[in-house]
Amino acid sequence: MHAQGNQVTNATGPAWVKNIPTDDLIKWRRHIHENAEVSFKEESTSEYVESILKGFNNIKILKPAKTSVVGILKGAKPGKTVAFRADMDALPVQEETGLAFASKNENISHACGHDAHTAMLLATAATLSKMKDQIKGTVYFIFQHAEEQAPGGAKDIIKSGALKDVNAFFGMHVLPNFPAGHIGILPDGAASTMSDEFSLTVIGKGSHGSMPHLGIDPIVIAAEIVNALQTIVSRNVPPGEMAVVTIGKFQAGNAPNVIADKAELGATIRTTSDATRKLVETRIKSLIDNITKGYGATYNLDYKNNYPAVQNDPALNKMAKNSAVSAVGKSNVFDAPMMTASEDFSYYKQIAPEVFLTLGVGNGVANHNPAFNLDEKALQNGVKVQVQIILDYLNQ
Repeated sequence: MHAQGNQVTNATGPAWVKNIPTDDLIKWRRHIHENAEVSFKEESTSEYVESILKGFNNIKILKPAKTSVVGILKGAKPGKTVAFRADMDALPVQEETGLAFASKNENISHACGHDAHTAMLLATAATLSKMKDQIKGTVYFIFQHAEEQAPGGAKDIIKSGALKDVNAFFGMHVLPNFPAGHIGILPDGAASTMSDEFSLTVIGKGSHGSMPHLGIDPIVIAAEIVNALQTIVSRNVPPGEMAVVTIGKFQAGNAPNVIADKAELGATIRTTSDATRKLVETRIKSLIDNITKGYGATYNLDYKNNYPAVQNDPALNKMAKNSAVSAVGKSNVFDAPMMTASEDFSYYKQIAPEVFLTLGVGNGVANHNPAFNLDEKALQNGVKVQVQIILDYLNQ
């Protein structure tokens, strides 16, 4: 046994590892998974989290929003304030995993892994609650509602003022198709994308399919819009800039011999810089306007700017990588590519610097797939890294 910094370690790692409630970690994850709740309706989940936190020593509980919970652990010594965040909401997706603990709630499932995030942060809180005398500063455990649905639960918590004293924010997300238990260090700067969306209704003029000259065909117009929008990334966005324009919804018509009176499109847009975000939005609006007018149609467009990009602070990111290596070994830590997904964790940067990491959970389908599942053996490494990051930040 030897001393490393302020921590006593042995051959199996820091002494505090024995305090990780390994069995409870899995039990908590499965209970939350089985009782999945969608954004802004996480009543049972937040009550469950609160009840578990009450069973730990030294943790004060706040409810900054209706279905969010924040646990606060004050160390025995003065110091900085650090926060780790987990999201709790599920998706409006019917589960197709076949698990014994599959969601009991129809058309709702944890297809993104937020059940694991919540369970890991509970285990982190349980571990650190037994280390009050060794902690220098204050730890906030943020169990956040509504990450999946804009405007996002982070905004509610920030608005409450509950986190105004936090000096740094950390978060972690599970990702499939990386080895179970491997920690991904996302890039400095933009670690995720900005997320925007639009809903468009092209309004034409209905007619009989055999008399197209008497109508204005919204399907033809909408199809041309779809094709034109594909030129934005290839012909307007500077090479090397990341941008995605995806039309995920196209609905029109009810009969093969009827020209519909309207067509509906829905899209998601991902960018990483403010300049490209504005460029893409301007081009989308211009193309839609000019194409519909050219055909004599009209339209209704609802364009929404959603989450900004997560911006990893370089100094904190370097510290987090060192913490991860210390906690789980260099062979289990890798430099991960930027996420093309988006995250309302990005809003916490309004208060203090932030860092977001990923946790590999083994091979499988992507997040948001009805069959999404994870290797539960990965979760203990997630907890180890969370605890180590918090301790290292406070001991800087």
